[in-house]
Amino acid sequence: MSEFESMTGAINLPASAGKPLAGWRVLVPRGGPWGDGVAAALRARGASPVVAPLINFAPSDDQPALEAALAKLAAGGFDWLTVTSATTVDVLSTYSAVIPETTKVAAVGETTAAALIAAGYQADIVPSEDNSARGMLEEWEAATAGARGLNVLALRSAIAKQVLSIGLERMGHHVEAVVAYRTIGVPVSAKVAEDVRSGRVNAVLVTSGSVAEQVQQQLGPIPESILVAAIGPQTKKDAAQVGLRVDVVARERTAESLIDAVVDAATAKA
Repeated sequence: MSEFESMTGAINLPASAGKPLAGWRVLVPRGGPWGDGVAAALRARGASPVVAPLINFAPSDDQPALEAALAKLAAGGFDWLTVTSATTVDVLSTYSAVIPETTKVAAVGETTAAALIAAGYQADIVPSEDNSARGMLEEWEAATAGARGLNVLALRSAIAKQVLSIGLERMGHHVEAVVAYRTIGVPVSAKVAEDVRSGRVNAVLVTSGSVAEQVQQQLGPIPESILVAAIGPQTKKDAAQVGLRVDVVARERTAESLIDAVVDAATAKA
């Protein structure tokens, strides 16, 4: 899961046999349905989750631009729409956005695609392996039969790197990149901060570059005794840029794989 996929909705994680995380306190950096699902999966593995949302989402600073883009979308002004997170899907739903049948939709990963379908939209492209902007670009040529000059609406977070938009423009497409929402930091409680700094938490989950930044700003430096688990290679890179140490990286960009990485590390320590 990349920066994009980490902004997701509800998940359903299977419980594993045994309690490999018995006695572990694990910081879950997001609330809502995602945080609830991860907390439940951690409990099933014996852990005590500490749900402490570090980021939240706020409306775009340029509402008129977003509204104009969605009106153009509804009128059939775009050949493609790119959606890079489930939070963007929430924005589409909030505005009751209309995606005409003539407009195809590219979702950056399986979670975003699932959110689109749940909201009544479709997903025409979903990267099969690399759930990131780069993964999307790799599959774009095949999905569009090498077409050039397509009109693309790219809805994104205010802080997201415009890798996808720039890549599509280099392919010869006309891209209108519009901010759909902002990511903002959420202060954690004094108790959570103290528990982390004193080592009374065993692991911290890092699900995006935004979360990494907040972990480092609010809780850093993280004690060496605490396992820091990142959801993907890009998140690890983003963490390094803000000075946050990462100990393990999930094999896949999913919440399930992230928890498995923590389980593997706990089992190795046992």
